[in-house]
Amino acid sequence: MSADRETIAVYDAKAQDYADMVSRDSHPGLDAFLAAVPEGARVLDLGCGTGAMAEKMVAAGRVVDATDASAAMVELAQARGVPARVATFDDLDAEATYDGIWANFSLLHAPRVDLPRHLAAIHGALKPGGYFHIGVKLGTGEARDALGRFYTYYGEDELEERLAEAGFTPITRKHGVGRGLDGTRAPWIWMLCRG
Repeated sequence: MSADRETIAVYDAKAQDYADMVSRDSHPGLDAFLAAVPEGARVLDLGCGTGAMAEKMVAAGRVVDATDASAAMVELAQARGVPARVATFDDLDAEATYDGIWANFSLLHAPRVDLPRHLAAIHGALKPGGYFHIGVKLGTGEARDALGRFYTYYGEDELEERLAEAGFTPITRKHGVGRGLDGTRAPWIWMLCRG
């Protein structure tokens, strides 16, 4: 997650509320990701939140590293048995380490100007031909939600362009609308990409 202190503070304060919300969610993107990275693959859950998806990855036989900038989220992930640690996007310095990286609705908390740098670090952390899942909210601009969390919104074409510039090729995508922690419904997209 980004190092935006106000966003981190919201997640620290509302970690259990967030855990309750995501425990009800299934994620078809996870099925596509797990189909792409074989059993025994090493994956990074970048912005793991409560560890719900990382827990499913571990159960499916993947070797998972998980990071989040919220200490409260990391505690909840660790309570699930997920090997999680506190880290921001800027702490990613691995080289050709992961078969897959999962960044599900986490990079949208980084300022738009920082996305190319984060995508370059992700591309570098993947083994050649590795897989990258990204989920963001669709829209324009940057803003704080009703809870004070910082968001950057992307159009599909812009996101695809930024991914291509970083060396990624989208291989599948899905659109939807979902309700967030602040209670508002928003359109979103996720893409599974090859590095």
